[in-house]
Amino acid sequence: MQFLKYILATIIGLFLFFLIGFFILMGIAMSASKDSSVTIKPNSVLKISLNQPMSDRGQEGGFNPDNIMNPIQEPQLGMKDVIANIQKAVNDDNIKGIYLSLSGVPLGFAQMDEIRQELETFKESGKFIIGYGSVMTQKAYYMGSVADALYVNPQGVVELKGLGATLSFFKNALDRLEIEPEIFYAGNFKSATEPLRYEKMSDYNRLQTQELLGGVYEKYLDNVSASRNMSKGELSNIIDQLLVRNAGDAVEHKVVDDTLYLDQVHDILRDKLGVDEDDKINAVSLSKYNKVKGDTKKGDRNNKVAVIYAEGSIVDGKGDDTSIGGDRFAEVIRKVRRDDKTKAIVLRVNSGGGSALASDIMWREVALAKEAGIPVVASMGNVAASGGYYISCNADTILAEENTITGSIGVFGMLANMEKFYNNKLGITFDTVKTSSFADFPSSPLLDRNLREEEKAIFQQGVDEIYDIFLKRVADGRGISKDAVHEVAQGRVWTGTQAKERGLVDVLGGLEDAIAIASNMAGLEEGDYRIYNYPKREKPIEKLLKSLGESTKTDLLKEELGPFYSQYQKLKELSEMRGVQARIPFELEIN
Repeated sequence: MQFLKYILATIIGLFLFFLIGFFILMGIAMSASKDSSVTIKPNSVLKISLNQPMSDRGQEGGFNPDNIMNPIQEPQLGMKDVIANIQKAVNDDNIKGIYLSLSGVPLGFAQMDEIRQELETFKESGKFIIGYGSVMTQKAYYMGSVADALYVNPQGVVELKGLGATLSFFKNALDRLEIEPEIFYAGNFKSATEPLRYEKMSDYNRLQTQELLGGVYEKYLDNVSASRNMSKGELSNIIDQLLVRNAGDAVEHKVVDDTLYLDQVHDILRDKLGVDEDDKINAVSLSKYNKVKGDTKKGDRNNKVAVIYAEGSIVDGKGDDTSIGGDRFAEVIRKVRRDDKTKAIVLRVNSGGGSALASDIMWREVALAKEAGIPVVASMGNVAASGGYYISCNADTILAEENTITGSIGVFGMLANMEKFYNNKLGITFDTVKTSSFADFPSSPLLDRNLREEEKAIFQQGVDEIYDIFLKRVADGRGISKDAVHEVAQGRVWTGTQAKERGLVDVLGGLEDAIAIASNMAGLEEGDYRIYNYPKREKPIEKLLKSLGESTKTDLLKEELGPFYSQYQKLKELSEMRGVQARIPFELEIN
């Protein structure tokens, strides 16, 4: 009994220890999450460094029980926050200019276009932009070229070599493992499964990839040449011949204005700010400036413009913070449309698609919102393709950036015959008893036998039927014939510009444009409405309760795998695919 008392006392002590620790963390988090009073000194410069991947919406700071490695997290600014802060700086008399710190800029081209356009507007206000970097990637240079003056370290590098995309193929690895993929697809360009079937790109895939890269590259040349006051042909020749091989070459070919060390750039900033050479530069980071209150006019709370952010892969069920769960997002749209205060909906999509079923569930809720008389506008981010286009196609108006990757109207289904792998590699065999011909019809993507011909026909029929529904959804939403949709569909991806030329997109523009169009459709003028962002964020205590008992495996894997974690995610996603997929043909990383 005495021993049990000690055990019980220990358990209670540990419980109290963790409980007290929890409340201490909560107190720290609440204190950290409150907007502290930030005062911007006169003659300040806003420092913008975009050296981390960024979502459209960003993430709030505070206590995060999902991350045991770093439970107190700083806010992660999203693209909308960056744009809002640049807009705020235009009218802030204390901000005299912007300093762009340039190295790697791991953003999508569509995101960069939206930020770049806002920087152009900032320049029109008469304030300056200075850009500087030691090693500027092509994306960093694309962003930095908007500056009034652009400098590079004398021993630095400006990368200008043209755009490329490399795809990985796994057919030989699967052959060695004796795993046979069973692929069913609709559309010649629906090449998502090609890495499992081929050793290199098909002609269809090569064509669409080349034209997609070409479209992005043309936009790159247009914007950079205009910003740097050189002809498009001159810039193209510099890139084609790889004429910029060191910092000196960059100056010679007018790619940058000069080679300077950081202290020399600081001298230029002091001169711009009109301060003495020994004075400290008042440089304000984006994260700090984000705490400064902007325009307090929020508009009428009885007139809501709901902005619903759909980012990540489309999955069945609820999903999580990094995916678009069909059931969860359908519920969000449903609640928004049933709110009498909702006057317009903007669906911000940044997704390469996923489950066709989940996509259709969300499509239905968009249709019901329109039937309720609520204008719906789709705003496409970096990627709004396949399932991402599916959930957008029924909107009253569709917007995309010129470099948005969209289209990919097509579907596929995929199974893996593991019989030889199980038998020859693991020594596992199977035997079945059944009461009817299709009792062993596959219910899992991992098969322990060959598919029969009649089973293959059933799978292909299912894929074809869903593709036909996809075509009809687009045809009805866009007001064109199904045959016309098929001509530009078949799984083919397009840039936003190409999609507009083919009737898949209405307007080229960003999120701000989409909000303006949606509010105008609702008969609202600026100042008459208030913007509400969805899905609503979970409170720290809700996150904690939700995470109790859950594994911290994700955090540990991220820590251990580092840059290889994304590859692990793709393999995990592949193994969890169920049913027919409306998914972008490939994971395209443009370098």
